[in-house]
Amino acid sequence: MRVLGINAIFHDPAAALVSDGAVVAAAEEERFSRRKHGKRPVPFSGWELPEKAARWCLDEAGLEPGDLDAVAYSYDPGLVEPGLDGHDVQWERLRTLYAQRAPNFLSTALPGLDPGIVRYVPHHVAHAASAALAAPAPGDGDVLVLDGRGESHSHLAGTYEGGVLTPLHAQRLPHSLGLMYEDLTEHLGFLRSSDEYKVMALASYGEPRFLNELREHVHATGDGGFAAMGIDWGALAKARPSGGEWTRDHADLAASVQARLEEVLLDLASWLHGRTGSRRLMLAGGVALNCVANSRLAEAGPYDDIWVQPAAGDAGTALGAALHVARDGGDPPAAMPGADLGRRWDEREIAARLDIAKIPYERPGDLASTVADALARNEIVAWFQGRSEFGPRALGHRSLLAHPGHEGNVERLNDVKGREQFRPIAPMVALDHAQEVFDGPLPSPYMLFVHRVKPEWRERIPAVVHVDGTARIQTVAAEDEPLVARLLEEFRRRTGLPVVINTSLNTAGRPMVDDPRDALECFGSAPVDLLAIGPYVVRRREVRA
Repeated sequence: MRVLGINAIFHDPAAALVSDGAVVAAAEEERFSRRKHGKRPVPFSGWELPEKAARWCLDEAGLEPGDLDAVAYSYDPGLVEPGLDGHDVQWERLRTLYAQRAPNFLSTALPGLDPGIVRYVPHHVAHAASAALAAPAPGDGDVLVLDGRGESHSHLAGTYEGGVLTPLHAQRLPHSLGLMYEDLTEHLGFLRSSDEYKVMALASYGEPRFLNELREHVHATGDGGFAAMGIDWGALAKARPSGGEWTRDHADLAASVQARLEEVLLDLASWLHGRTGSRRLMLAGGVALNCVANSRLAEAGPYDDIWVQPAAGDAGTALGAALHVARDGGDPPAAMPGADLGRRWDEREIAARLDIAKIPYERPGDLASTVADALARNEIVAWFQGRSEFGPRALGHRSLLAHPGHEGNVERLNDVKGREQFRPIAPMVALDHAQEVFDGPLPSPYMLFVHRVKPEWRERIPAVVHVDGTARIQTVAAEDEPLVARLLEEFRRRTGLPVVINTSLNTAGRPMVDDPRDALECFGSAPVDLLAIGPYVVRRREVRA
């Protein structure tokens, strides 16, 4: 069965293709349109589809729209309750209308597509399937979904057996842990439904001194759900204007909300585990991108094994919807082969793009050694290899790499990317050496947990140690990422460090680099020393007018 999954209704529009239960391709529209998050999450953008991503998924599989057996749309307008407290009725009707018309919109965007094969998948069911049906050994275990909102809910707790979901609880709006975090993001002067990760970083600089006040408004209800509304943010800390300086009050408020989120997640996980006794928990939804909360669950929660969908946000519902429909059609799910599900470019295509740009380049005999030499000299390297990542994390395919042993590289990279200086930068580490350097859940291939940096290593790799002594690591296994593993080994031989800084290949406000043109534009506009693109390298000193 060939199923195209579509996420379009809120934000991060994306497409994914599943064939005979296996994931073939997945991509976010922002990587093609170069518009961060694809669109803003407002009702009047609900008609916008991931047209370029969908077309690419079909091309990657050699299919035409008429070859599809189904299109899975990750939102069911039949489940919307327009009068529900917290919904703006007029805007909700517009969003619902766009979703109802989606089959016709899709058939226009993809000529030859039969609108009759479009199937609606409830938003949180799509999130759940993206975790449970794509996980290693897919199909069994508990699933917890938390985000801003779906049709009329903000949460789903359930369990999978044999690939079939049994829902156990769903929290109705307006109560939403995701929307609570979005409200805080806006109050602190950041862009809501976009910059929540900045709030998580800021929380590490504060103390949770507003925790008791928050507990009055945000708490589990004992039945699998929770309350989360009625917070007077201004009474706790004055709003921070966009671009303004943050204060101790702002950091303390962020720390308090982060701490309360973690407490409620532990309560929800304990309730779910008490119902099922399962040893395995799978997470999806935007809240599952909160790697600090994930680590708290792993450390203090009742589950032995936690797996988080690397595209846990709304983009991942395209994949989940496709897997759900394929499973209903009788195709057993296959585990995700990795997060590298996007576009790829062969060396001839890359060379052609470099020739068009009239930029000098070379093909070294050993790319990993050449890049390791540059990193050991404390150069910044733009790394463009293989298929692009699906989801928000750079995982060794579209990355900026640097030496972790120089503390000044934090400020240096944040300047390169145009980011706030309180933001941490993350390390990649060879899986064989991870336990030597870090304490926390291992393996961690998708940067979805934080780990404590062991005291004896903090002065050796200061650039990747956050203010609280942690790092959000990516472990690299040679069988999964042979080129990156070789690079790490070559760097270790030169420096004694099995760790390299890895942050996303983009600048602030721009989507992650996806194609060679994007890579050249980023390299040309930022003070990066070396571009490793496919088998070729471009050196900064050789760039000519």
